[in-house]
Amino acid sequence: MLVEYTQEYWDDRYRQRAKIWSGRPNRQLVPAVEDLPPGRALDVGCGEGADAVWLASQGWTVLAVDVSEVALSRGRAHATELGEPVADRVEWRQVDLLAGQDLRGGQDLVSIQFLHLPEPHRSRIFGSLAGLVGIGGTLLIVAHDPSDLHSGVGRPHQADLFYTPQQIADLLDDSWDIRVRESRPRVERTPDGRDVTISDAVLQAVRLR
Repeated sequence: MLVEYTQEYWDDRYRQRAKIWSGRPNRQLVPAVEDLPPGRALDVGCGEGADAVWLASQGWTVLAVDVSEVALSRGRAHATELGEPVADRVEWRQVDLLAGQDLRGGQDLVSIQFLHLPEPHRSRIFGSLAGLVGIGGTLLIVAHDPSDLHSGVGRPHQADLFYTPQQIADLLDDSWDIRVRESRPRVERTPDGRDVTISDAVLQAVRLR
């Protein structure tokens, strides 16, 4: 078992701060999804739930999964604060992807935001998650681009955790229409106050059959 991906590891990390993430939906998720008709969505590695709650507010029915119960409890609380119908549209579930837990297929959207796994776990898990997308559904994977490794913005110092959009596209067969396969630059501030250009690796594909 990889220690960095256990429930114990992530529960401890979340307990160290009252809030880790911004509370806003991921910036690559919003433009990718805002024109799609709402349906069933799987939010993988949902963290404190900002993406899941935003999707629910747009009319999606969301299964939000994460290895950390502490993170999930914060997501539930966030959704509860917003009340119905948002809270009723999200199911929160503790899932250890490395353990190979079953998730339901036929999803209209599978969103995987900044889930960094080493090989061979990455290919196995991403391939399995892609298989949960229903015909006509969208797979959206966003990650820190490998070019960020030495950016100075607090990325992990493990090169094997980073991957390009093409590496993910290579996991998909010809039953997919790849709509986006690119690294998108943006500006982020380093801990010492400098603005640096980093990139998000974005893969968006639609299942044709």
